[in-house]
Amino acid sequence: MNDILTFLNQTIFIFNDQDITLGEILFVPTVIIVGYVIARWLGGVITRRLTARKVEPDVVHLVRRLYFVGAIIVMAITVLDLINVPITAFAFVSGAVAIGVGFGAQNIINNFISGWILMWERPIRIGDFLEVDNDKGKVESINTRSTRIRRVDGVHMLIPNSKLLENTVVNWTLMDKLTRTSVKVGVAYGSPAKKVRDLILQATKEQSTVLTDPAPVVIFEDFGDSALVFEVSFWIEALVDRDLRQVRSDIRFRIDELFEEHNIVISFPQRDIHIDGKLQLIHPDKTAS
Repeated sequence: MNDILTFLNQTIFIFNDQDITLGEILFVPTVIIVGYVIARWLGGVITRRLTARKVEPDVVHLVRRLYFVGAIIVMAITVLDLINVPITAFAFVSGAVAIGVGFGAQNIINNFISGWILMWERPIRIGDFLEVDNDKGKVESINTRSTRIRRVDGVHMLIPNSKLLENTVVNWTLMDKLTRTSVKVGVAYGSPAKKVRDLILQATKEQSTVLTDPAPVVIFEDFGDSALVFEVSFWIEALVDRDLRQVRSDIRFRIDELFEEHNIVISFPQRDIHIDGKLQLIHPDKTAS
């Protein structure tokens, strides 16, 4: 036993006037592994309890990130203390590394800080429906470097966090899931305008997804070239763009059915051509003369 202790206590190297023994070097991985397992277990417990209390996913994500950062800091300080290495010994080295990293990894640091701002201020949350550079999708995760978005076509996008802060982003569900949309339809001239309005309103209110407050509104939009143009505006609780397209499609189907029942014609482009019958033909001989 004494031989083993003597073997473990032999000095391997000296750092900042501190003897680093073989036993301390072997002890460090054990502490790191045990600390990692305990940290993961406690992180799972915290996540499950917050989820059970129906805390918003982005808040759970932020708490989990803060917890793991704190756990890593505590683990590092504990390891250094166990091997008798003072933290001040790394002051000069850490300062030099920080300067080098600052110049060489500006974009990474920018995205890292932006990620924490997104998680802390929560202008974008997990589950939000975003529109970024004409791409629409649902936020699946906010990481320290990038945000993962699943587009409406199923493709995943990884967007740098700094881009979400520095550019214009449309968040359809920032405050709530209420979304306003509309459907336009044109009917032939001579159609009863008030009857058309009532039928469009009926087709809209029959959809269960359309909200009654705010109520749908039908507007006689314009006297078009070939049609009387009507537009109905309404609100729904939409999570993705697919919801909007589906409800608009359902309303169009119902409008078509109601118009057919009441003999109202949906207009199509028409052009009237008038031929002047008084045109005179000039004889070629007279032209030559």
